[in-house]
Amino acid sequence: MKIAFIGGGNMASALIGGLLAKGVRVGALSVVEPVPAARRRLASKYKVRASAAPDARTLAADTLLLAVKPQDMRAAIAPLAGALGSKLVISIAAGIRLQDLSRWLGGHDRLIRCMPNTPALIGAGITGLYAPPRVSAAEKRRAERILAAVGATVWVKDESLLDPVTAVSASGPAYVFWFIEQLASAAEALGLAPEVARRLALQTVLGSAQLAARSKEPPGVLRERVTSKGGTTAAALAVFDEARLGEHFRRAVEAASRRGAELGALLGRD
Repeated sequence: MKIAFIGGGNMASALIGGLLAKGVRVGALSVVEPVPAARRRLASKYKVRASAAPDARTLAADTLLLAVKPQDMRAAIAPLAGALGSKLVISIAAGIRLQDLSRWLGGHDRLIRCMPNTPALIGAGITGLYAPPRVSAAEKRRAERILAAVGATVWVKDESLLDPVTAVSASGPAYVFWFIEQLASAAEALGLAPEVARRLALQTVLGSAQLAARSKEPPGVLRERVTSKGGTTAAALAVFDEARLGEHFRRAVEAASRRGAELGALLGRD
């Protein structure tokens, strides 16, 4: 497997590091990155070959991974149109639909679209993937192997479901960070020192997530076990219910999903 990354930003860097840690040879990887400082950083950190534009090494790869910003995608892949043969192309760009990628690549149809999230930067991410029927099982396994270098993977059956994936897991870290922020802020308001409040909030979220991940019980059951009738947890959850926090949260995630679809349509517009 030879992989050429188009774009050398944070997510590409995380994938390169993860692949090398999994035993992929550095000589099997290359990067196209127009920013000189980014090229130097990648070459220094990973000893990977980085070029300013697609070249013979890029075209020698059997897999291209598109890791540029969505708004820059069309220009970044224009030099590759009509020159890809049977290469597998994997896009991690948010919102860019496969039909638009195919058009920009001169009708290329060996395409997989996926949506990782920022915990991939520490090897703890999760990626949602979609492949159209024309992509082979072997190509799907190849894509999964690449993305699994930075965390877990899940497949969805329809490309439109990547919008909910984006809303839940790609945007999800921001929701979690917001909750940590609010929990720490509430702790400070109750008189705890800022450093104590932050540590309590961070470790509570971390430990609770680990407990949920290791338990065979659904989160709702775990929540009920912490909630004694008439106790402190019940008092807090009653406020959440009165404020219809669950309903508002669902609306927020739905808004993120809708925005993902809107951005896809906007980015693919001629």
